[in-house]
Amino acid sequence: MKIRPATLADAPAISVLLQELVAAGKRTSRADEDFVRTHYIEGGLLCSVAEEEGEILGLQSLKRAEVGNPYATPEGWGIIGTHVSPRAARKGVGRGLFAASRVAAEAAALPAIEAYIQRGNAEGQGYYEAMGFRAWREDEIAIARRYDLA
Repeated sequence: MKIRPATLADAPAISVLLQELVAAGKRTSRADEDFVRTHYIEGGLLCSVAEEEGEILGLQSLKRAEVGNPYATPEGWGIIGTHVSPRAARKGVGRGLFAASRVAAEAAALPAIEAYIQRGNAEGQGYYEAMGFRAWREDEIAIARRYDLA
C-alpha cells in the first residue's frame, strides 16, 4: 500500500470511494467529483490517498481552521477528515494516512488537530481514539476529538 498526496486526477476514484460509503450507510454528505475537488483536494494543507494496485482505498484531508468554519474548530487548528473503503478495513489504511497528515500538521506549525465525528459513527470514534485523539467537546450532533501537537 502506498500513501501519497491526492491530485485532481484522483477525483473520479475518490468520488467512487465516497459513493461506496454512501451506499453502505456510512456517509451522508456529497460524494460527487466537484465536491471532492473543492472540499478535499484543493485549498487544504494536505489530502492524502492510500492506494493499492491502482485502487484508492482511503483518503484523509487536513485543512487549517478559519473563523466561522462549520465545525466551530478553533481558528488556526487543523481540521481532519478520514474516509476508508469498507473493503479496506483493518489493513492499516487509516494509520498510514494519519502518519502523513501528522507530518504536514507539524510542518504547518498547527497547535492541534480536531476531528468532528458524528455521535453514531462508532468506527470513526474508535479510529481517532486509536490515533491518540481525545474527546474534548461535544454537541447534539457530534463528539469532537483533538490531537495536540504543541
